[in-house]
Amino acid sequence: MTYSINKNGTVLEVTVSGRLDTVSAPDLEKALIPVPEDIDTLSYDFSSLDYISSAGLRTLLRAHRDMKAGGKTKITGCNSVVKEVFVVTGMTDLMEIN
Repeated sequence: MTYSINKNGTVLEVTVSGRLDTVSAPDLEKALIPVPEDIDTLSYDFSSLDYISSAGLRTLLRAHRDMKAGGKTKITGCNSVVKEVFVVTGMTDLMEIN
């Protein structure tokens, strides 16, 4: 997995590629959490993400919950396999996933 993080005003833009799994999720978690206090939106670009495991989901959920009240999480670029994981786990109820 590789990732980049860019702060754009009150939005934290995170691009992730490869596999977000048990091995790689802790690295992303260390980079994201704690979410800076002035961030109100986490925006993930998963157009190059091949796979996400429960460890990856846990990292996204933890970052989402770490944001200030009313913060949003948006995920774009999911392939059909990754999007299905979000649908099956109910994460689509918590996050905007396109």
